[in-house]
Parts: sequence; structure tokens; C-alpha cells
Amino acid sequence: MDFFDSHAHLDDEKFEDDRDKLIEDIRKDNIEKVVTAGYSLDTSKKAIEIAKKYDFIYATCGISPNDIPQTEEELWKTLNEMQKIAKENSKVVAIGEIGLDYYWNKDNKELQKKAFIEQIKIANNLNLPIQIHTREAVMDTLEILKQNKAIKNGVFHCCSLNRELVKEGLKLGFYISFAGPITFKNSKNANEIINMIPNDRILIETDSPYLTPEPLRGKRNDPRNVKFMAKKIAEEKGLSIEEIANITYKNACKIFNIK
Repeated sequence: MDFFDSHAHLDDEKFEDDRDKLIEDIRKDNIEKVVTAGYSLDTSKKAIEIAKKYDFIYATCGISPNDIPQTEEELWKTLNEMQKIAKENSKVVAIGEIGLDYYWNKDNKELQKKAFIEQIKIANNLNLPIQIHTREAVMDTLEILKQNKAIKNGVFHCCSLNRELVKEGLKLGFYISFAGPITFKNSKNANEIINMIPNDRILIETDSPYLTPEPLRGKRNDPRNVKFMAKKIAEEKGLSIEEIANITYKNACKIFNIK
């Protein structure tokens, strides 16, 4: 039984002290593939570095809405460099994470939108899918996606448990990826949302080192914990964890074009 963690941050500084040892342990624990996601220029470069070192790890490049520069001049400069490193590296499987976040940042909404749209264009230029981060920005996110088609579609990573987002995201052809919040005891509509997703559009992820699932909340998250999301989805869909592992593995390979 092999698992695919479709979105982790092995490039994060929280893994700096023991990254290589952890990656060895991940591989021994049936985590067959991992996508380590960039969210800034520096972490995108680090993600590529890690992906080059380990054959079972892949990278994404992107500037998240929480990491965009605060001037248009710096934004375009950063995005140009990000596009360059993504184009030059075959282990880059998506542009992300990108999107909108009005929870942490309310004062730069227009700049967030410009960064989001431009990175969709970059993904289209490179023939890559996108990984989307959206928080308290559902309607603007959907509007941008409807007006700026992502040719290779993409993934709503750590998808918020929002019915409208899921319904419209599926219509647009996107995959829905679930992380630790579906296991939280206070996650009120996780069961309903899980059952909204067709089996051929569902992914699992850890978003590690963040959002550690139950029953390990309070500890640092890592890709080995992707099994807890598989277990939760299996319970809700009336399938075995082996079936969910297989389904999500195949789905991730398909959207990220991994043979």
C-alpha cells in the first residue's frame, strides 16, 4: 500500500535540523511520492533542490498570496525569476501554491489578484497545473478561475470545507485535496464535503509541517501522517484505506503528469 502526499513543505525551515533523516524515514513508511510545495521564491528554490536530490520527491514553484512583494515592480521581478526556475527544472510539476488570502491580508487584495492571474498565465505557458490556496476569498478565487482558464486545471490544496467552492471547483475541472482539518473534532461539515467529491478527483496531503491531523495535533506534521487523511476518507466513503491510497495515488500522478 503506497501513499502520495500531494502537498507538503519539506522546504520549510521547521525541517532544517533533520530533513535528510526524516526523508529517509518517509520513504521507509510507504510514502511513495511527495510534492514539496514552494510558496515564495526562496522556498521554491529549496523545493527544487530537495526534489533533485530525491527521486520520489517533486516540487512546485509559486508565490503565495501571503508572500507576494508589496509593490508591482518587485512582484513582476519575482514572478519572472520564479517562471525561469520552473521552466528550467523537470521536477517541477505545478505552479503553486498560488491564490488569494483575505484572512491574513486584507489591504493588498488587488495585488494578490494580479499575482494570482499572472501565475495562472505562467502555468499555461509552461503547460503545468496550478495548486491553489484560498482563504476567506472564495468568490474572488472562483471568479478569477472562470475568467482566466488554467489549461491543465489544478488542485484546491487543503481545500476549505466550503460547499460552493467544492461544487464550482469540480465544475471547473479541479481536483480537491484534503489535509488535517478533515480529522479535527470541530470540523462540522467534513463528512458532507468528502462525499461530494468523486473518487477520480480526490487527493490527500499533509500540508506539513502545519495542520497536524488527529490524533497527533500539537506535534510537528510530516508526510507520514497522510495516512490519517486516507483513513478518514475511507471511513466516510465506505472503502478500505488501501482503496483510498490507490485512488489518491493514481489521481495525483494524473494531475501532476508523473509516470
